[in-house]
Amino acid sequence: MEHVPPPAEELARLDRELAELDARRAQLLTRRAWLLAALRPPAPTAAPGWNPSAWGAPAAGRPGAPAQPWGYVPPKQPSAPRSAQNVLLTLGGLLLTVAAVAFTLVSWGSMGIGGRSAVLAAVTVAALAAPAVLLRRGLTATAEALAALALVLTLLDAYAVHAVAAPDTDGLGFTAVTAAVLAALWTAYGLALGKLHLPLPAAVVLAQWPLLFGAWAAGAPALVVGWALLATAVLDGAIALWGKGTGVRVTACVGGSVMAFSALMVGLTLSVTASGPLGALAPGALLLTAAAAALAGAWRAPRGFARAGGVVAGLAVVAAVGGVPAAAVPEDWAVLAYLSAGLALTAVVRTRLPRNAAIGVLVASAAVVAGALAGALPGLAAVLLGPVTLLSDVWAGSPEGFRAGLGSTLPWTGLAAAPVVLAVSAGLLGAAYRWWPSLARIAAPLIAREEPGSGGGPAGAPGAGTPEAGGAAVPRAGGEPGAGTAGTVGTPAPGASGAEAPGAPGAAAPGASGAPHGTGASWYAGGRAGTPWYAGGASAARRRPSGAALRGAAGAGAAVLGWGALLLAGAVLDVPYAVAVAGETVLVAGLLALAVRRAGNGRDPSAAVPVTALVVALAGAVSAGLLSLASEGASYAVFGALVALFAGAAVRAGAGVERAVFAVAATVGGTVLTGFAGRSLGLAPHEASPLILLVPALTVLFGARLRRNPVALPVELTGALGALVAVALAVPDAPFLALVLALCGVLAAGAAVRPERRPVAAYLAAALFVLATWVRLAASEVSFPEAYTLPVTVPALVVGFLRRRKDPEASSWTAYGPGLAATLLPSLAVAWTDPDWQRPLLLGVSALVITLLGARYRLQALLLLGGAVLALDGLHELAPYVVQVAGALPRWLPPALAGLLLLVVGATYEQRLRDARRLKDALGRMR
Repeated sequence: MEHVPPPAEELARLDRELAELDARRAQLLTRRAWLLAALRPPAPTAAPGWNPSAWGAPAAGRPGAPAQPWGYVPPKQPSAPRSAQNVLLTLGGLLLTVAAVAFTLVSWGSMGIGGRSAVLAAVTVAALAAPAVLLRRGLTATAEALAALALVLTLLDAYAVHAVAAPDTDGLGFTAVTAAVLAALWTAYGLALGKLHLPLPAAVVLAQWPLLFGAWAAGAPALVVGWALLATAVLDGAIALWGKGTGVRVTACVGGSVMAFSALMVGLTLSVTASGPLGALAPGALLLTAAAAALAGAWRAPRGFARAGGVVAGLAVVAAVGGVPAAAVPEDWAVLAYLSAGLALTAVVRTRLPRNAAIGVLVASAAVVAGALAGALPGLAAVLLGPVTLLSDVWAGSPEGFRAGLGSTLPWTGLAAAPVVLAVSAGLLGAAYRWWPSLARIAAPLIAREEPGSGGGPAGAPGAGTPEAGGAAVPRAGGEPGAGTAGTVGTPAPGASGAEAPGAPGAAAPGASGAPHGTGASWYAGGRAGTPWYAGGASAARRRPSGAALRGAAGAGAAVLGWGALLLAGAVLDVPYAVAVAGETVLVAGLLALAVRRAGNGRDPSAAVPVTALVVALAGAVSAGLLSLASEGASYAVFGALVALFAGAAVRAGAGVERAVFAVAATVGGTVLTGFAGRSLGLAPHEASPLILLVPALTVLFGARLRRNPVALPVELTGALGALVAVALAVPDAPFLALVLALCGVLAAGAAVRPERRPVAAYLAAALFVLATWVRLAASEVSFPEAYTLPVTVPALVVGFLRRRKDPEASSWTAYGPGLAATLLPSLAVAWTDPDWQRPLLLGVSALVITLLGARYRLQALLLLGGAVLALDGLHELAPYVVQVAGALPRWLPPALAGLLLLVVGATYEQRLRDARRLKDALGRMR
């Protein structure tokens, strides 16, 4: 019996269902409107009175109703009265300014002295007094316009006074005095009328010129001009820090930046061009004063300005301190003076400078070091890339010195200091890597000021570094970073677990089950993984490098720079060629020892040193190998040593990418040695190609020995590349090419014995054997290849038939593909060049029979091979007639037929897709 709900319940249910339908309908209509808008460009405006309810838009407030009707275009807002008023006032003030200028420059001479004074005084006083009256009435914009007019009038007054009352006065001196007077006047005026925005910024602009123009007017030397610029910049800095209003501060910042930059350029130019240390003292004093002013401003400036001030101060100190000894040494060695000064800036970590200013100083130090290193890059690039020129003249004879083997025209005497720069930088980075915990302890005061109030507070603050407060103490000097007991970095205080429980809102109290949030090992203190550097959680820790990553970067940099320093030193000293070659090889050996000894997990941040050593060793091996090409004996010695070194490194390295790289490098070196052997024996390139296959043969044996070892596949692929090189060398001579292809087929067949290589190597071996046969037949100018291919095809087809009879699921490509291809493809190649009709006819009939057999027994190989050969053979026979017909047709007909074909295909596109899918499925079901 069917249950009928009460009317009230049924009504409520109907209302809910109708509401859901309305909501769904509204969503669909919204989507429809979006799709329509995407398919056609929207109308510029909506038609007046357009009613969106005709589309069934739900009423406002109903479920799913959009915020605005579909097609709604918001009306243009009328211009605000204030904006229109400002435009009118600006135009009016501009017109008055133009009139005042015209009056002063054109009509001034037609009036007497009394009239001139009266007009100027009356207009200027009126323009200055009017803003006060207008401000009291609330007409601020009008007051601003009249204040701008008054500013122009005061400038015109100054010009008029100089032109009439003091025409013989020096222009620069008068301008300096006038700028000072007007700056004071407009400062007082702006302070008196505080609601005006123009007077105070105008006073700041005027204050930029008195000292500069005064120094020029007095004929002061460049150093005095620099002091004038610096004094103006200091005044601008004070205004930027304590000035009133954003406009004043922005104007002062811009002016101060320009003046400070000009002062620094004056001091730097005088310091660099000084004739001696005493001559560099005065510019150095200017630069040091500028640095002190920048640091003083950075003490109170916001973060970005504080860091910029620190950078400027650091660079100024380097220029000042380094300029004195740089003036006493030869020009080529001056970089060491500046480098020493830049490195000395790192002592800022122990000062009480604000954190942002100190970071700016450290950035300046890094910039100086980077600039010094950049100066050594051209020489290092010449050492590494110069031996490439030896490729054009291999074994031409040993050059006299290292530089002669580089083929570079660099002025090596000017790079005398470059190896020292690299060595000093490498030594410092190496020391930082070796004594990283001590360096972390030295940098602790700076890092402690990172986040005031968080776990990294100043020393002695609660929770900042004592186990009693729940924080991590200063790291100890010895041991690995991040290791230690209570009171050392990396180990929590007694009773603390050292980690926060997942999902806990915060850390437990000291001595409880968790360390306080934000404490523990600091990010700079080292350790294998590092810990969050502040109390913000793991997301900030991901943004900051761990101590292990920083330490690894220092070690990697030390390895690269040390290697570059030794290479560049040999070029600068022009050591003998034999010493240079031996030295580069020894460096490769040392880098390989470092890479093997410290090899580890590549994902570990501390693995940067071995990875970098590996990369640099590869680069050094390439450079040493190229350099050895000048001499036959050096080539054998260097490549033999490199093969032995990389092979030994592969044996000593653990399983991983490093071991595979070492093995691949040894394989490449062995392949080069076989090429050298062929050249020494006086063989032509194609004659030496079989000799090069010795290394691929060894890689096949090596792969069979290692089997599924991860190193086996890279080594075998490298051997395969060597085989490709041998094939490329044998291409000019067809008989040797056939021989090399056959030998490569033997190697591929040997690799196919192993089950894991069989799916690829077996097909490759068959293809190589067939290709070798074709090449050999073509080289012998055989006109009837069937006499050689049919004796191979018939047994192959019989074997395939027996295989299919035993295993009906076997693929037809495996059973019949090689046998059919051995005859069909060479016959097709000959048929395309055969002028007679018998061969194409017999080939076409054979291909037709094979195609029909493939279709009858559903064998994919027979169908596709027979069909392809039949189509190509038919195309060859019909091609002359097609050309004749195409020549007889009108020129417009082929494009028309092509267009018609495209139209038909487009009209039946879906049907053609379905046909293609059915054909693909039918072929896929065949064996």
